[in-house]
Amino acid sequence: MEKKGYFVLGFWDYETPKVMVVKDRKLGVIYRAVQFLVITYFIWHVFISQKAYQETETRPESSVYTEMRGVAMLEDSVQDTTEYVRPSEGGDVISTILRREVTHDQTQGTCAEHYSVANANCTQDSDCAKGEIDFDGHGQRTGRCIPYYNDTFKTCEIKSWCPIEEYAVVREPALEQAINFTVFIKNAIHFPKFKVLRGNIKPNKPKKLLRCHYHPKTNPYCPVFSLGFIAAQAREKFSELCRTGGIIGVFINWKCDFDSDPSKCIPTYSFRRLDMRKNLPSSGYYYRFAKYYHKDGVEYRTLIKAYGIRLDVIVHGHAGRFSLIPTIISTVTAMTSVGICSIICDWIMLTFIDKNEVFSEKKFDNVSQKDGEYYRSCK
Repeated sequence: MEKKGYFVLGFWDYETPKVMVVKDRKLGVIYRAVQFLVITYFIWHVFISQKAYQETETRPESSVYTEMRGVAMLEDSVQDTTEYVRPSEGGDVISTILRREVTHDQTQGTCAEHYSVANANCTQDSDCAKGEIDFDGHGQRTGRCIPYYNDTFKTCEIKSWCPIEEYAVVREPALEQAINFTVFIKNAIHFPKFKVLRGNIKPNKPKKLLRCHYHPKTNPYCPVFSLGFIAAQAREKFSELCRTGGIIGVFINWKCDFDSDPSKCIPTYSFRRLDMRKNLPSSGYYYRFAKYYHKDGVEYRTLIKAYGIRLDVIVHGHAGRFSLIPTIISTVTAMTSVGICSIICDWIMLTFIDKNEVFSEKKFDNVSQKDGEYYRSCK
């Protein structure tokens, strides 16, 4: 009961730090070293590097316009932007075709299913269920078992666009001259908190963009990049991209300090492969489209499987400007953190140095007031 009453009464006690000078050279060196590290951290990292005295904005508004330029020869055919650029209107995603696999003169009809489709191989009509559709196949089965085009084995007949792609596909050579194609990337960014609008080109020099290429020092306001430069910056071989295709991210990074002139805010560009090239079944980039036409009253199509480079333009923005509130908060945090030095040194002193409990007797005192006088209680 006495102990319980002691703890209840002790709840109302007041604790105040006691100033004690410890004459110990090692402890003094540790104390000043920790102080130096804490102060250096806040001055260099927090205030200079991170600019903790600024109010920041990290979610700006942005718009992107892209345009592909270049003409190349594919055998005897001239390839211009209408042929190899998708989509034609530009945007934050643009792709260029580097290699095509073409299936000519397909028409709606019946033909043999490809032998690699599950349960497509057969020897008689009963092996082919009429009306069945295999989602990995090319069409609906008619119930007949027919020879696989000019081969001796048989597969199930299907209603589809015939002949099927795997049988009649023609693989065209890669458009290797596309390494010199250029991409113009126009970006405007708005920081609404600071009411600042910036762009990556100078509006009074539009003609210069027709003959320049980007360089971070000599041409920072010329966002024109060749596909070869983009592939090299992403550490990719252009010949490999021609074979399998690929998705490359174009990262536009705006890091602006509006304490100085806003015109000094210039973006930087970086490039990185986005698809998983190490996982071969899902690596690369390709898509299919068709060109339709009529001949003798019958609808035909040319199916094209296109391999290419897809560019995804991703914009990041970070801006800051001096503000009193974050400055006060960071300063108070820094001053409070300096107090950690005393806590660390007290722990070192009482744990490793004060073997005979000399310092602990001096540091901790229980003081009470009685009859207007202070006296020291003995343990």
